[in-house]
Amino acid sequence: MKGPLFYSKILLFGEYGIIKDSKGLSIPYNFYNGALKVDENPSESAIKSNKSLIRFVDYLQNIDTNLVSFDIELLKQDVNNGMYFDSSIPQGYGVGSSGALVAAIYDKYAQDKITVLENLTREKLLKLKTIFSEMESFFHGKSSGLDPLNSYLSIPILINSKDNIEATGIPAQQSDGKGAVFLIDSGIVGETAPMVSLFMENMKQEGFRRMLKNQFIKHTDACVEDFLTGNIKSLFKNTKQLSKVVLNHFKPMIPQQFHELWKKGIETNEYYLKLCGSGGGGYILGFTEDIEKAKQSLSNYKLEVVYNF
Repeated sequence: MKGPLFYSKILLFGEYGIIKDSKGLSIPYNFYNGALKVDENPSESAIKSNKSLIRFVDYLQNIDTNLVSFDIELLKQDVNNGMYFDSSIPQGYGVGSSGALVAAIYDKYAQDKITVLENLTREKLLKLKTIFSEMESFFHGKSSGLDPLNSYLSIPILINSKDNIEATGIPAQQSDGKGAVFLIDSGIVGETAPMVSLFMENMKQEGFRRMLKNQFIKHTDACVEDFLTGNIKSLFKNTKQLSKVVLNHFKPMIPQQFHELWKKGIETNEYYLKLCGSGGGGYILGFTEDIEKAKQSLSNYKLEVVYNF
């Protein structure tokens, strides 16, 4: 048995900001994917995944059935038969490993599910997001539900505010474009929960809240607008500002050995780095107007290009 594939995602803009109603833009990233599977001879990682699914099933049984109900008997049966999530999505990397799993479980076991094929009104999108938020909270303690939503629908999602999300189109890629969005592997696994609680702790300070509203959210919103309208010149100007704000105010979320690299990008304008997901490790997202220059400048790292301008 092997289920359909669910892809990883990249939140291009909006990390942390969307908790406080900034705009956000999330795109599917089909380089990584996962599917539910049962094997005759399961590997060690399959057995580990299956054990985690057993705990997840217990959790799903307690979700309010007015929100979503599952065919729990079938799910239990499959899990008892050794079902696991076969995934190439790295965990703790900010590209939505738990989101893809949540999407796969909902797709196969939810009753009266909202499907990708129907007319996706704002109400339906919000309902899905609420369901996924509830499901994914098992993994992170608190989840926005966006990662599973992106994985489930496999289309770019524009977050206007907490209660206002829509499917969106993004400008077509220029395959021969010099500009690019890329990922750098920090080589460290990031933990979402401690990073989010650190952010919440910071939010208790008046100065931090002011910075978030007047700088972080302002530049995030501008980046989303610029990206969607294809205003590349303005996009890089705003990404540079965003990169600065993150370096100054979100230092704990940036792995130590990247502080200098981050600064160098801002000073040379060869690339600008930003958090991918909650930070603390995993991937770091980069934006450059000249990918060849950025590759030379970051020659000690393997760059994965996500999008070409």
